[in-house]
Amino acid sequence: MATKKFIGILLGVLVISAWVLGSAGQAGAETLNYKFYTYSIKGDWAPVADVEGHVVGYGVRGSFLVFENGEVAYAEAVILRDWVKTAGTIVQYSTIKFQDGSTITSKTQGTTGVGTAGMTTEIIKGTGRFQGIKGTGASKAKYFPQEKGEAAPKGWGEGTLTYTLPSK
Repeated sequence: MATKKFIGILLGVLVISAWVLGSAGQAGAETLNYKFYTYSIKGDWAPVADVEGHVVGYGVRGSFLVFENGEVAYAEAVILRDWVKTAGTIVQYSTIKFQDGSTITSKTQGTTGVGTAGMTTEIIKGTGRFQGIKGTGASKAKYFPQEKGEAAPKGWGEGTLTYTLPSK
């Protein structure tokens, strides 16, 4: 049970970080700073019988974001992971949805675990006012203890999107 709780907490950290962890600022780039609250929507793990502690899983997390300029949005992240004792690979797709219908979608992939962590995030698509967006970002989060029945714990944090848009 403790391993499952640890995995849930680690998953929560990865999901939020995945929003747009990545490189530092880009020349001429714009930024969107935000604070967020995140929660698990669903998730599951399936054991693989090759080595002890090997699991493959998926998760879906939701988040509510408040931007520095007062704008609000919500996000949904879909996560695929292949871990042995809480270390392994992760691929995640996150979409932020703004009140005007515009969206920003990012892809995060990499490895997790002590001494092996390394994730990159790329903004891969935008719609509406974010059509043609390119960029990266970063975020950090804290988490409540995982409650019984939760696929992963609730959390809160802050982040920054760093991006460019095509010339009009």
